[in-house]
Amino acid sequence: MSGGPADAAPSYRVWALPGMPEVREGDDLAKLIAATEPGLVDGDVLLVTSKIVSKAEGRIVEATDREAAIDAETVRVVARRGTLRIVENRQGLVMAAAGVDASNTPAGTVLLLPEDPDASARLIRDGLRDALGVEVGVVVTDTFGRPWRNGLTDVAIGAAGVRVLDDLRGGTDGHGNPLSATVVATADELASAGDLVKGKAAGLPVAVVRGLPHVVAGASVDEDRGARAMVRVAADDMFRLGTSEAVREALNLRRTVREFTDEPVDPGAVRRAVAAAVTAPAPHHTTPWRFVLLESEESRHRLLDAMRDAWIADLRRDGRSEEAVAKRVRRGDVLRNAPYLAVPCLVMDGSHTYGDERRDTAEREMFVVAAGAGVQNFLVALAGERLGSAWVSSTMFCRSVVREVLELPDSWDPLGAVAVGHPKGTPPARTARDAGAFIAVR
Repeated sequence: MSGGPADAAPSYRVWALPGMPEVREGDDLAKLIAATEPGLVDGDVLLVTSKIVSKAEGRIVEATDREAAIDAETVRVVARRGTLRIVENRQGLVMAAAGVDASNTPAGTVLLLPEDPDASARLIRDGLRDALGVEVGVVVTDTFGRPWRNGLTDVAIGAAGVRVLDDLRGGTDGHGNPLSATVVATADELASAGDLVKGKAAGLPVAVVRGLPHVVAGASVDEDRGARAMVRVAADDMFRLGTSEAVREALNLRRTVREFTDEPVDPGAVRRAVAAAVTAPAPHHTTPWRFVLLESEESRHRLLDAMRDAWIADLRRDGRSEEAVAKRVRRGDVLRNAPYLAVPCLVMDGSHTYGDERRDTAEREMFVVAAGAGVQNFLVALAGERLGSAWVSSTMFCRSVVREVLELPDSWDPLGAVAVGHPKGTPPARTARDAGAFIAVR
């Protein structure tokens, strides 16, 4: 394959390797490849279908239930739709069905991916060096679907002797523009090139690429990190979950955080959380939520100082000792130490008045429930933005003070305050709760 005349442009060749026999458990793949007299030279890259690696390594297992086999290989469900599951498997790969394959294997069995595809690639590379005296790269390939794109393609799941990533950051393009984000997935490009000649049903599980010696790593350990280096770490993965899984993950991340770092809070993230909050259900097609965002340190301290004074006065009227008063006041430190505060408020605009205490009480309760749903949406959305939060009820005990300090209409009813910030440390593990204990079925 060439981009132009051979003497004018870079080029490479790729071909499928004929003569590979049916692979069985215990076979030495390097010896089988060498026996085909492949004519390999230094700098060639071999692309080896993972299926024959799995067969040689005895990764065929009995499984009358393929779903159970998928469960056993799954570390984390990324997305689920009907019976289809996209999961992270034991090798750290995100793919359909954990790579469990029920094709081209005897009935009642399934084929699992190699336990360590990088180690498998190293074994083949070392075996070919011993058998043929050549220094080649080896890529173990498997077929993946891709987000946002129809169709399948081969990618690298294991590699040895290959520079799997070509980091161009810090360089410039042909016009002198700086490259700040370009990291080329070289091993995946090689895998796709090999798939064009191997095919899915042609019985040609190995391909050779020649003419790209620069992608074959030298002796440096840093240059031979294996395909594992291509797996994006969780912290950098912006698309880690499917929709329903992302919602559940955000719910799980929603924790009460009482200690925050000094890192500023992005006001845009809070506004996105408010946008999520106001999707909550509400009675009579109303919008009973309002959110007062205290973004300046001055506004936060002014509110908290006034609330503290009101709270102390209440406690003293209750006959509390000064020690007890001080102890209660310290509980409000979670708000004072937060870099950002939000005060959710309830408004009853659009509510009905019946002139009947029972019905009027129920009417208000409907609005309070709707406002609470909005606050919960807000907290969950903050968690989705990787922000910690703590809902504190304190503003409900001095509503008139809050309205006066924040210059709010009399119709705005403060429903606590939400401390927002970046969590300081990892919150303790959540206490497990059996959902069944909260369910009554009739």
